[in-house]
Amino acid sequence: MAPLTEAPHASRSRPSNQPSDRDNLGQESNTALMEPSPHPLSQFVLKVHSRCDLACDHCYVFEHADQSWQGRPVVISGPVLDLTARRIAEHARTHRLDTVYVVLHGGEPLLAGRARLRHAVQSLRTALDGVCALDLRIHTNGVTLDEKFCDLFAEFDIKVGVSLDGDRAANDLHRRYRNGRSSHDRVLRAIALLKQPRYRHLFAGILCTIDLRNDPDTVYTALAELAPPRIDFLLPHATWDEPPPRHGGSATAYGDWLLRIHDRWTAEGRPMGVRVLDSVLRTLRGASSLTESLGLAPVELAVIETDGALELADSLKTAYDGAPATGMSVNSWPPARATNSPSAAIWSRREIAQSSSSPAAWPKASLASLK
Repeated sequence: MAPLTEAPHASRSRPSNQPSDRDNLGQESNTALMEPSPHPLSQFVLKVHSRCDLACDHCYVFEHADQSWQGRPVVISGPVLDLTARRIAEHARTHRLDTVYVVLHGGEPLLAGRARLRHAVQSLRTALDGVCALDLRIHTNGVTLDEKFCDLFAEFDIKVGVSLDGDRAANDLHRRYRNGRSSHDRVLRAIALLKQPRYRHLFAGILCTIDLRNDPDTVYTALAELAPPRIDFLLPHATWDEPPPRHGGSATAYGDWLLRIHDRWTAEGRPMGVRVLDSVLRTLRGASSLTESLGLAPVELAVIETDGALELADSLKTAYDGAPATGMSVNSWPPARATNSPSAAIWSRREIAQSSSSPAAWPKASLASLK
């Protein structure tokens, strides 16, 4: 599941003359030795649980090349949560960020339970108090979402994104339980709960993974009928070695599929945001993308795993085993030198990936192609 946020991929930093030499606990921070990066991380995907209660066969965490989940703790510990919150606050202070975006993720984050989720939120809020604003979200498959979870999210204003691939037939192609049972009814129940007046403000939107076997008009109708505030259509994760399926052999199959969505969305007056299409339109007029998967802006997103490891975007798990790894963690971050900072590590990986204009030169690079 890719996190559903509307944060444009551009730095949000305060003026450089604003003091930032101490962390929230009043202790001297190692980050005081670092000069602010021109492209600091501002978005963190925090893995609170590394397993899932569904068995989606297109999941990049469990079903693709990188299998590091097998060696991760099932649930993030309290000490790792507390240290993570302090590190994010140190980073935000050093780089003078106005807002930090944190998405609670998995696996399936609701499996962490309400107590652990509350701990995560309270640690982050405490650490970032007086440092910068905190935008909190959670992305879930929705099958165990209930009123008690929604009450917790309402207490802390945590926005909720849900994965759904369309109508029952479309959703059941991939999003099933391990015994093959459909998840569709439970997901619809979760969305109905989020649409209740007392929770409606928490509903962030729906993520839908594209499968060319599904009719785009049918998928769009099923999702639009749920009246989400936004939808995102995710291209399948693939590589140049193993490209995405192109049923019928068309070289522009995914572009054609999305164009039908675009035409329908536009004809109906664009009743909700559609992140992938909004991002294309924004970048065409010179603005920033709303997702790291489109556009040329530096990636300002990092993943923190349940063991505290700091990694690149989860989509890289499709490329090869260990592809997202940086060799860094909340235990070793922040270091004394800016050249070894998380931002620099992620920036250098992007620079390497962009150093060749020929796709054939990056056989392991992640590909989510419109072609």
